[in-house]
Amino acid sequence: MKRILLFLSIVCVMGGLQAQQEHQYTQFMYNKLLINPAYAGARGVPSLTGIYRNQWIGFDGAPKSGLLSFNTPFITPRVGMGVTISLEEIGLSRDFYGALAYSYDLIAKEEVSLRFGIQGSIRNYSFDFAKADPNSPFDNSLDNMGMNDIYGNVGAGLYATIVEQFYVGFSVPHIYSNVIGINPDVDVETAKEAMHMYGMAGAILPIGDDLNLLPAVLTKYVKNAPFDVDVNVNLEIKETVTAGVSYRVGGEGSGESVSLLAYWQIGPQFGVGAAYDFPLTEVRDFSSGSIEALVQIDLKKARKRMSNPRFFL
Repeated sequence: MKRILLFLSIVCVMGGLQAQQEHQYTQFMYNKLLINPAYAGARGVPSLTGIYRNQWIGFDGAPKSGLLSFNTPFITPRVGMGVTISLEEIGLSRDFYGALAYSYDLIAKEEVSLRFGIQGSIRNYSFDFAKADPNSPFDNSLDNMGMNDIYGNVGAGLYATIVEQFYVGFSVPHIYSNVIGINPDVDVETAKEAMHMYGMAGAILPIGDDLNLLPAVLTKYVKNAPFDVDVNVNLEIKETVTAGVSYRVGGEGSGESVSLLAYWQIGPQFGVGAAYDFPLTEVRDFSSGSIEALVQIDLKKARKRMSNPRFFL
């Protein structure tokens, strides 16, 4: 199994998992701050979100990630601040990440909002090849090598809401392409961060008494990697229970995964969610799927006129 750990780590260093360089979550609609700094303060209340993801269960060295984010209006409703801390482990690699976001509402009308956001981030990449199996078929010179470097970056985004029923956003969380690698030859570029571009959109569509249909889409583009799209549809009942399905395009042929999602608003300021991904790629031969657990807490009651703040904003 340690061979798998080493393989995953080397692929990450070489940049082979470009689509996975940035942390991926199925419940993206509750976690917009991670990929779009303009979302900071958009909910209108101080909000805390925590997510844990265990990807490819049963696959030794598979990705595991956790995230904690906080965002709030600051001084005035037009200004938002946010902070995100996350940790992801893949094989022998660890990626610790932190970001501070600022947003400003350029329009701030009753029915329309257009926020512009910027962020500064720092991440610590570390690889410990000493934990690899020395009898693996890979280069044994890697056994005592390691990496523990810190990188800074900046990002920007736009996030718009219309009549509190529709949202759309575009963002580039990390604009600068840092050089990452363990090659001692400074003239040889081992790997490089790839710039990820995200687009998102969603809506609240009333379909009956106490019933809302909540479609959402997230697009991800990385140069030299397959174009990725997450499409999901949730049904909300009495603004309390939400359940739905999600489909992730990517991989080969039939796509990357199909997911089941559920969310329960336990109280006005507290909710929990979960997601289970069924892989459609060849990974399904080695894994029973991926799971996510989510907790969201509003530290202040939302204004009453908001139609669905926990999902939409």
